[in-house]
Amino acid sequence: MLLLSPENFKDYELIDCGNFEKLERFGNTITIRPEPQALWNRSLTEKEWMNKAHVKFIQKSSSSGIWQKIKKTDERWKITYKLSDSYNLTLRLGLTSFKHVGVFPEQAVNWRYIYDNLKLINLPAPRFLNLFAYTGAASIAAKAAGADVVHVDSIKQVINWAKENMEHSALNNIRWVIEDAVKFVKRELKRGHTYHGIILDPPAWGHGPNGEKWKLEDNINDLIADVLNLLCPEKHFLILNTYSLGYSALINENLLKKFAGNKLESGELFLPSAGGHKLPLGVFGRFKNF
Repeated sequence: MLLLSPENFKDYELIDCGNFEKLERFGNTITIRPEPQALWNRSLTEKEWMNKAHVKFIQKSSSSGIWQKIKKTDERWKITYKLSDSYNLTLRLGLTSFKHVGVFPEQAVNWRYIYDNLKLINLPAPRFLNLFAYTGAASIAAKAAGADVVHVDSIKQVINWAKENMEHSALNNIRWVIEDAVKFVKRELKRGHTYHGIILDPPAWGHGPNGEKWKLEDNINDLIADVLNLLCPEKHFLILNTYSLGYSALINENLLKKFAGNKLESGELFLPSAGGHKLPLGVFGRFKNF
């Protein structure tokens, strides 16, 4: 079982975490946000947190809240991530009403895996599919590696945000699809399409553009069975990333092991804090065949 955290992410830092919150730096902006997995005590005092932070997210309901301004800061700003020695990925961040800022920093582990393996496949334009694609960092990593990229998400505003990130990263020609991921995969199977690389990062729950219901534990097994049939037989890799309280890396391992065999890797993604804690932020299963 692997424990992985990002490297070369100078624009991000987990300063501290504990008491169900996390103190993070994104570029020059420092935020306080809820974190249900930070069960332990903080390393720093409340006063130290408030002295450092620019904004704090105040939860108003299970799905939304407001940002309390502590110091003057921009509502929108950009950060970069060093994807390779010659390329930096650029992301536009913002303060949303659902506590996110537009990036999940622990996912940089997957961005690097995507970029490196598409380069290793060594084809002129390997085909790459990003399901539940959010603001598109994984899609941009694939495009930077020279892939023909399909980006699927059910929310138009998020797709527009991903387009911004592509443009800020000086790239173009990603194919954007606003659709329920389950329906899209079934249609791709009927069309006979295949992909050299696939990442899926499904939420614990959600809705498609036409009200389709998604619940991770109810739908993931059937979706994985279909997605595995979209992999190009000759050369392929796949990443299944999940984040849900109580969800074990062994679940992803069991979902993938029949197809992947002894090539399967699984484990947890985490962010190390300056105070020495390891904040768990999702589990993954991945494999490649080439």
